[in-house]
Amino acid sequence: MLEFFTAIFGEQLGPFGPVIIIGVLGTVLVLFAAPALLKKRNDPLDRLRAQVRGDAKATQTKNGKSAKLRQAQKKDKLEKYADFLEPQDEEEYSAVQLKLIQAGYRGKNAVRMYNFTQFVLGLGLLAVGVMLALVKSGNAEVTTQSMILTVLVPAGIGYMAPKYWVTRRVAARKEEITNGFPDALDLMLVCVEAGQSLDQSIIRVAREIRAGFPALADEFEIVSYEIKAGKDKISVLRDMSERAGVADVASFVTVLIQSQSFGTSIADALRIYASEMRDKRVMRAEEKANTLPTKMTLATMMLTVPPLLIILIGPSVYDIVTLLKNF
Repeated sequence: MLEFFTAIFGEQLGPFGPVIIIGVLGTVLVLFAAPALLKKRNDPLDRLRAQVRGDAKATQTKNGKSAKLRQAQKKDKLEKYADFLEPQDEEEYSAVQLKLIQAGYRGKNAVRMYNFTQFVLGLGLLAVGVMLALVKSGNAEVTTQSMILTVLVPAGIGYMAPKYWVTRRVAARKEEITNGFPDALDLMLVCVEAGQSLDQSIIRVAREIRAGFPALADEFEIVSYEIKAGKDKISVLRDMSERAGVADVASFVTVLIQSQSFGTSIADALRIYASEMRDKRVMRAEEKANTLPTKMTLATMMLTVPPLLIILIGPSVYDIVTLLKNF
């Protein structure tokens, strides 16, 4: 059988023609079989739970107009594939969810969309790699190692691209929170000293810093909403520290919890901690400034030394070459 396929496709696709055809057929079969395997019937209890959550329309209001519930009306098309797209291990699911929250993706289906994006990009670029391998094998003979790299490298890039994007988002968001936190503490100190409570000052600070630091404003807004909902303040502050993932925020939460536990003045604690945060920001700026000469050394050598050598040695080299030609 292998000799038969080799005789048919060998002239067009090279010696690896049957292997390429089998790989393409396997990929096509997987793409067609995955929806059928993952599809499951809707349970009546699931429909009942969806109605309770608010996916159905609300009853008529007093004015006779239909009102919508607060929950989203659109049905998630990926919900039936949740067992495939979401980690079944609770610890793994919590770790992925926390990373997405730190990146700013707080939706209830964020983990599902993240894994779906990895799956789709991986398969899509795998198909692109197979097509490139077919084109290369049709034009010239290709080694097995080159064929494997052509197929697998795009698939790996597609699978790792969402993870890289989320990691960059987490780093950028942490940097934004770190840069805006000293200013937020100063504003909070002014509000507390003006007579506002800590809850009111958090709301005011979230409104004032949104233009410059929206990520930090979102965190303060979530804290204010959770406190209004009746959640314990200590657990709310600890959740904020976990969501932010910044050491300065964690220290600030510890200071507030200790101040509330021991009954000390929140204004005094904020004043001392805000002063420390300002000093720490100045130290970070000085540290970056001190690393600039080291970073500029290589660029200075590359841009300064070659022109200087040309100016100093160029005429001598030209004279030497001229003398050698005359002889």
